[in-house]
Amino acid sequence: MKTNFNYLLAFAAALTVGFSSCNPTDDPEPDLGQPAAESRYIIASTPISSDGVADYLLTAESLSEGTVSTLGNGVEQDGTYRYYVTHKNKFFSMLYGQGNPGAVTTYELNAEGELEKLSDFQSETVQAFGAMDDDIVMVKISRSETNPFASWYRMDADQLQIVDEGTWNQEEIADNGERAFFSWVTQVGDKLFAPYFSIKACCNDTFGTNYPDSAWIAVFDYPSMELNTVIKDDRTSFLGRYFLSGLEVDEQGDAYGFSGSVASSNGQMTSTLPSAITRINKGTLAFDESYYFNVQELADDYYITANTYAGNGKFIVTMNKEKGAYTVGNRFGVADVYNKTFTWVTGTPAEASIVNVTINNYSAKDGLAYIGITTEEGSWVYEFNANSATAKEGLKVEGGRITAISHLDPAD
Repeated sequence: MKTNFNYLLAFAAALTVGFSSCNPTDDPEPDLGQPAAESRYIIASTPISSDGVADYLLTAESLSEGTVSTLGNGVEQDGTYRYYVTHKNKFFSMLYGQGNPGAVTTYELNAEGELEKLSDFQSETVQAFGAMDDDIVMVKISRSETNPFASWYRMDADQLQIVDEGTWNQEEIADNGERAFFSWVTQVGDKLFAPYFSIKACCNDTFGTNYPDSAWIAVFDYPSMELNTVIKDDRTSFLGRYFLSGLEVDEQGDAYGFSGSVASSNGQMTSTLPSAITRINKGTLAFDESYYFNVQELADDYYITANTYAGNGKFIVTMNKEKGAYTVGNRFGVADVYNKTFTWVTGTPAEASIVNVTINNYSAKDGLAYIGITTEEGSWVYEFNANSATAKEGLKVEGGRITAISHLDPAD
């Protein structure tokens, strides 16, 4: 009987639902809740009205159109030189203290689409940093003739605090009478890759080297940060540049190294090798000897100054004809590392009019990349299409020079 009674109750309930659904006027109003918060793009911009001023962080709904301004808008940063990284849906703003203590300020996007500060603490000034698992790894690199130790720090991106620290002996890593100076740190698989250039340990020759035609990567186990090995390639000069990443990982897990061939000694360019791209295959700790992409040969003798990965093996590369350790690229191309092809981009401002180009850029790896270009007339975010090798003017940033472009979703 119990079973039959439950059956009758269920049948009656089904009839009730069926009859009530036939009368739309009796339906309750659907509970739509609050509108879903939208993601935002974060644009760092330095006001151009005066010298020595700090960046402002601006938010925008689109990078392809519209206008934002630093005048009366944005979140002002503390300190003149700031560098940025986005990890675990948080925006990290790092102060470069030029020999003085630095700082790390962390933001997230609230439901109103505004940046909300989560933490702000003093740290060492670092010259290389990057995301690794749940952490941000930061490295303070020594240029002292008497102290060859780089200090590393692991900051937990959830706890927003330093959870581990230690040192690396730069002379022991280089093992050639000079010192390893790391250009960046990048997660490759479960290890931390740190490309470096070799610099003299004496003689007041800033970043000068006796080894201009070699590239090195120090590979560290994680999270122990112990040196696993150093891999070397004599087909290019060092990867990346000071404060600029030269190693990128694609969707397959392979890592591609970018060399501008800008090593120097006593202020003179001494690299004899072309600007080129090399590869480290997924799961290996060695350069792939079968892969070599001579970009300079295809790019009318221009060399790579920076790159932004747009997905599917295509990179937007900034290029320059005149070599220099800190030269900003003023022409753009698409380097397809899968097919080893190079194509000049159309639709960008004339080379001579470009004042600055951002190196901290945004791409969803969908073929499009967004790069900030400042000309004598103003600053815009340009949308680059890596598939068609074209660019078009997008968001205008008034009152400032664009220094970085990123993206955040609303916090949970």
